[in-house]
Amino acid sequence: MSPTFRALVNPNYRRYLAGSVVSNTGTWMQRVAQDWLVLQLPGNSGTALGITTGLQFLPVLLLSPYAGVIADRFPKRRLLQLTQLTMAAASLLLAALAVTGVAQTWHVYVIAFAFGIGSAFDAPARQSFVSEMVGPDELTNAVGLNSAAFNVARILGPGLAGLMIGALGGGVEATGWVILINAASYAAVIWQLQRMDTRLLHTAELRPRTPGMLVEGVRYVRSQPKMVMILIMVFFAGTFGMNFQITSALMATQVFGKGAGEFGILGSAMAVGSLTGALLAARRTRIRMRLLVGAALGFGAAEVVAGLLPSYVAFAAFAPVIGLCTLTLLNSANATMQLESDPALRGRVMALYMTIVMGGTPLGSPVIGWIGEHLGARWTLVSGGVLTMAGVLVAVLVFAHLRGGLRTVLTPVQRPSNLIPRVWDDQTVARARK
Repeated sequence: MSPTFRALVNPNYRRYLAGSVVSNTGTWMQRVAQDWLVLQLPGNSGTALGITTGLQFLPVLLLSPYAGVIADRFPKRRLLQLTQLTMAAASLLLAALAVTGVAQTWHVYVIAFAFGIGSAFDAPARQSFVSEMVGPDELTNAVGLNSAAFNVARILGPGLAGLMIGALGGGVEATGWVILINAASYAAVIWQLQRMDTRLLHTAELRPRTPGMLVEGVRYVRSQPKMVMILIMVFFAGTFGMNFQITSALMATQVFGKGAGEFGILGSAMAVGSLTGALLAARRTRIRMRLLVGAALGFGAAEVVAGLLPSYVAFAAFAPVIGLCTLTLLNSANATMQLESDPALRGRVMALYMTIVMGGTPLGSPVIGWIGEHLGARWTLVSGGVLTMAGVLVAVLVFAHLRGGLRTVLTPVQRPSNLIPRVWDDQTVARARK
């Protein structure tokens, strides 16, 4: 089998990936439909769109650290089935409100927040479950294939949603039918998780509840300079740069005067670059810090360029570049965090990672929405790109301080020793920082 697809030898991983493609396609359809729903309701604005996005990601900021503790204490396969069912219920309710024509902006706000609660508990369990399905040698490949499947769905979903909304008249009711498809798509993941052969899973020993489990995870991450550097970079990128739901919608409608179909195409065009980056990532056997830094800088620069492009055609043609840089940054960061973490703490490590990546969105999206409404849509991209590049500089300086020199930024990521302490007290942290 090609090195790009070597993790597919594992039957459990094949089942998981198949279910994910179906569910992620529905998720991307809902993202487009939900944004379009907000813009069709009375009083629609960039600020309302930003608030919706912020509320959907706010539970990640509030609950992900605790969700990581839950992921280390309970079977991840069962936990994922429960979170998928929760998100399906939220989608079904929003679909019903939209189809019946009674949806209001505050309905979308509340359901987006409820959906975010399910996502907050789903993310750390899903991220750390990958290492239970495949061994360490296939982990980087599996993370890359996950991203590839996600972006195949990202190519299909927005385009299908845009075409479907347009074909059904483009109104509030049309968005409800699209969201209903997403509600049904969660059944694919639940079913494939049920079909797995549990004998083939590399399940880490579940941790009983003990005082200080969350603090233990924070201390562990704090003791790892590479992890600290990654978290700073993805915080700035996730908070100020990766608000594509807002920036693409505002650029399509306000700057270029386009409709739902063209808005959906932008998401698919960006996903073409992301898919390319995912397939390239799946072939890598190691990750260098220079790749992480370069991808983050490239992402910031690409957003600035995109904000200055003169036409819709140019913007759509350039969108794959943004997707490639985004995926390279996130995929490399994700794989590095998993490879360098102690299995007994991996749920909490990935929870903190997801908190930083997604949890900054409630802080950044209302700001980006306000910028789009008052300064213009182009400034949402330009300001996001500049702040992302500034964040990379901060991350490199912090890493240099912790490690004693910039040269270590360019060294390859090494897998952790089996001698990593299981309990990270203050004395251990102090030694690890030297």
